[in-house]
Amino acid sequence: MPDRRVAVIGVPTSAGSHHAGQDRAPAALRAAGFVGRLREAGLDVTDLGDVPGVVFTPDAADATARHLATVVRVASGVANAVAAALAGGRLPVVLGGDCTITLGALAGLQRHDPGAALIYFDGDADLGTPQTTSSGVLDAMGIAHLLGLADNPLSRLGPSWPMLTDDRLVLVGYDETDPETYQAGVLEARPGLTRFADREVRADPAGCAAGALAAVAAAGSLLLHFDVDAVDGRDLPLANFPHYGTGIPLRTASELLTAFCRAPALRAVVLTEVNPSYEPTGATLWRYIQVVADALGGGVAGTGEFGSPPAS
Repeated sequence: MPDRRVAVIGVPTSAGSHHAGQDRAPAALRAAGFVGRLREAGLDVTDLGDVPGVVFTPDAADATARHLATVVRVASGVANAVAAALAGGRLPVVLGGDCTITLGALAGLQRHDPGAALIYFDGDADLGTPQTTSSGVLDAMGIAHLLGLADNPLSRLGPSWPMLTDDRLVLVGYDETDPETYQAGVLEARPGLTRFADREVRADPAGCAAGALAAVAAAGSLLLHFDVDAVDGRDLPLANFPHYGTGIPLRTASELLTAFCRAPALRAVVLTEVNPSYEPTGATLWRYIQVVADALGGGVAGTGEFGSPPAS
């Protein structure tokens, strides 16, 4: 993997989510040593601070796109920050926050390369729409908006609509049993959309990583989205909306992240859905930081064995 000049951008938001909590992640990750661990991994890091975020509050009970205007405002700020970091020659590493920030990150990348691709490494396929939702939570609808299955200001953040075509998207690690976010009929109708469910990743992580990268090999720019809920909650209890028994082991996530971060086309990374209140000792957060930092640094220490957090 080539040397990286990294810009860390925090987005302390839970506006698009089920409840508050992951808005605290950027501060918690920094306090736990995230930036320092990136530097230890050999990266040149500038911390650009936070984009303004919004903490979750309840919306109307019958809302089908909860806090849409607020979510769009936050994502627009992310787009501006990502575009500016790229213009400065740095790879943005965006710390969320809920998954709606990825739409902003892609919109910012598309200002530099309208044909940019996305690897969406997530425990959910996020194919819900305002028409199919039972929750109204936009966090569960990100991919639907990117593909134009929903049409509102969130889906139109980019330079064109839809923001992504099937050949510029790969879904990795999603749970096929979640009725809110997984829509089998949608995927069956899109044979050109490459995807690897969590069961496939558990069975053949190296093959799925290679297949994902091959699917977007023609793209000049790549955005990597990693939602911690792709990891089995029994192994890493950090996800804002955890999956138990249907995710993948942390060791496997490390393998995939390392492969994705070595892609020459990688231009931005989004890290989402960490809820630090779920594990207050800090040991689990440190395991997460090690995996992500080692992947961004080229997998130098990506052995799947994780040490203790540094002394405070």
